[in-house]
Amino acid sequence: MTTAFRRRLLLLMLIDSIIVSFSIYMSHYFLNPYVTDFNGMIIASSITLLLTHHVFSSVSGMYRRKWRYASMEELIGIITVVTMSIASAALIQLVGFGSIYERALIIAWMLHIVLIGGVRFTWKYYKTYGFTFNPKGKKAKLVKDNPDTKRTLIIGAGSAGQMLARQMKNQYETNTDLVGFIDDDFTMHHLTISGLPVLGNIKNLKHIVDLHNVNHIVIAMPSIEKARAKEVILEAQKVTKNVQTLPMIEDIALGNVSVKHIRDVSIEDLLGREPVELDINSISSEIQGNTVLVTGAGGSIGSEICRQLVNFSPDRLVLVGHGENSIYTIHMELLQLNIKTELIPVIADVQDRGRMFQIMNDFQPTYVYHAAAHKHVPLMEANPKEAVKNNIIGTKNVSEAANDSGVKTFVLVSTDKAVNPPNVMGSTKRIAEMVIQSLNKESKTKFVAVRFGNVLGSRGSVIPLFKKQIANGGPVTVTHPEMTRYFMTIPEASRLVLQAGALAHGGEIFVLDMGEPVKIVDLARNLIHLSGFTDDDISIRFSGVRPGEKMFEELLKEGEVHSEPIFPKIFIGKQLFFEEKSINPLLQEFENLNTEFVKEMVVNIANNNSVSLYSVEK
Repeated sequence: MTTAFRRRLLLLMLIDSIIVSFSIYMSHYFLNPYVTDFNGMIIASSITLLLTHHVFSSVSGMYRRKWRYASMEELIGIITVVTMSIASAALIQLVGFGSIYERALIIAWMLHIVLIGGVRFTWKYYKTYGFTFNPKGKKAKLVKDNPDTKRTLIIGAGSAGQMLARQMKNQYETNTDLVGFIDDDFTMHHLTISGLPVLGNIKNLKHIVDLHNVNHIVIAMPSIEKARAKEVILEAQKVTKNVQTLPMIEDIALGNVSVKHIRDVSIEDLLGREPVELDINSISSEIQGNTVLVTGAGGSIGSEICRQLVNFSPDRLVLVGHGENSIYTIHMELLQLNIKTELIPVIADVQDRGRMFQIMNDFQPTYVYHAAAHKHVPLMEANPKEAVKNNIIGTKNVSEAANDSGVKTFVLVSTDKAVNPPNVMGSTKRIAEMVIQSLNKESKTKFVAVRFGNVLGSRGSVIPLFKKQIANGGPVTVTHPEMTRYFMTIPEASRLVLQAGALAHGGEIFVLDMGEPVKIVDLARNLIHLSGFTDDDISIRFSGVRPGEKMFEELLKEGEVHSEPIFPKIFIGKQLFFEEKSINPLLQEFENLNTEFVKEMVVNIANNNSVSLYSVEK
């Protein structure tokens, strides 16, 4: 117990003792103004009231409350404590003296509540507004005639919005002038909540913004569905550039709502679907205490897999990567977490077969997550041999090394571009799937693959490119107005990989239900607006479909996926029989073949086998 807390506790107990004593005296004075002495019942009742008040206040946590932020909950707490104290005094009177002095106790009960509540809420008023009769007076002095003042409108007058409004009022150092709320609940309209008017609903947003000169909107509806949140965000962005939002409902539940938690709207808010929350607790018993190896550990997906893995306390985490800077970065980041897991950075190339076998033999991992790959479609079209070496031969090396060392589960990170692939990148990833599924038939290791769509914010993805183009003043380049893609966040993608490892029986291809695909042009336009610009400020230019690109992506072909999910929002494809010898000519001869023939060969192999890929069920 700190000195400051002890001082505060003693002060509150002293004030309450004075109030209780005064209330007891006044209750008897009102009934008999000429009372000159107190009998035994009054004395016993007084001692009981004094002692039980402090006991019940302590037990209920009333002395630990932050009265500056007091609300109805604190008032109910005061009433409960006082009522229990009065009831205790009444019981003492009945047991000790055979009767209850009802009228005196009722008056004491009312005085207790009025005085104890009055003192605390007076303190709350002082801490919030100072000594002024105008609740907005102190704040108004700070924002008056200030050209940088934020005229703020809060969308959402529920509990989160009210908590936010109270805290924003208390932040005197800010230059925020709260205008009011808007809410779609018509029963709130024309009412005053937390001292602010509810001005209307979202349909009237533009009129309200114009009428009150609003230049800052905070969306305080953390529990609404993603699709509705997207609609609200887009409406708000039409009327002002400065739009922010609160954290998710989990943070609200933890009481973490404050002005500092307001954040700018992110592109993830505009996906239009609920984030996929996977049961990653199911893998805890598998990972804890074991050795886990991640290839491509310095990449966007690989590094996030590592961040997720350390939450489950593996004994050792082997970080394998070709680029020393990226491995150094993730290694240093994880070292700062103060975890017990031994972190082992390893610089190695998956194309080096001997090195892969050496690493697997040295560390004997239980789980392997293979995230190392070349993934850029246009680059791989121009460099097909490199795609074959890294995506196919690299996967073959790592998977066979895992099989040789007795790894329990091997998870390949794949892509939606492996479905009906017209390009080298997708074809090599499809063949990589074939390699591990073929190996799974004869191995004790469970080999599985995980497919997902574009990952927001990953290296080389469209979002960093768009941001750079916006920062340079535009234009933002989009290949085609009808180009669509599936999108997910980096944490979602990484959790899916971990979940697949826990669900694996061997041979499966896991696919996440990612909702509806998103038009790239809509994503670009939303990002322009999020950056505070309009379509007039930053233009969008269509550059044409690049070599190897598809207009839309598929996660699994129709008829190739089990109709029922194996896990909420996770589907698996039916398995195949695949002869590894069908790719042997490619693997043995590709170095001697010309570029165009390699391209044709990998696309042909991937698509000829994709037809029968899931034709034979497990």
